[in-house]
Amino acid sequence: DQLQSYEFEKVFPGCRIIDIHEFLMEKGVRLEGVTGTRYMYHEPCHTPMKTYASSKAVNTLMNEELNGRVDKNDRCCGESGTLAVSRPDISTQVRFRKEEEMRRGADALRALPVKAASAASVPAPAPAAFDGPVKILTSCPSCLQGLSRYEGDTGVQADYIVGEMARHLLGEGWMADYVRRANDGGIERGLG
Repeated sequence: DQLQSYEFEKVFPGCRIIDIHEFLMEKGVRLEGVTGTRYMYHEPCHTPMKTYASSKAVNTLMNEELNGRVDKNDRCCGESGTLAVSRPDISTQVRFRKEEEMRRGADALRALPVKAASAASVPAPAPAAFDGPVKILTSCPSCLQGLSRYEGDTGVQADYIVGEMARHLLGEGWMADYVRRANDGGIERGLG
């Protein structure tokens, strides 16, 4: 939001400010395989996605056709900048409602049947309930911090959308690899 007021287009004609998720969506980056995880999305109160609807971006990036629809999980997470510090009494009440919503969302995802593969001549068994991991994705660092607090109580892990994508597209050690390359002269080469 703050960068919008800098008027970069006056300095760099034709440039635009775009959120990383929208940028990746425009470039056609998305998960290509089924992850074995079910997802829900937490919309930040101050969403960084301004060009496209966040639900379109999330579902395109997470590849709705292969991995299933990622629905929005309602309610504020209770972090909201300094709310958790300045008004813990209000923030705690907001968190209780978000925890309820996360449990409800996770229960709904787990209740969806698992698609069973079967041969054409063999009757398909009754679909089983999903018992794999459920994650809540967001695009805000403050929200990620707030959502991470619920993991022990809800069994739902929080992550950035791009973090989840990077893990699947670049491998489990993607961040350590990036830091190693950056520390090995990568930043200087990029700036030079």
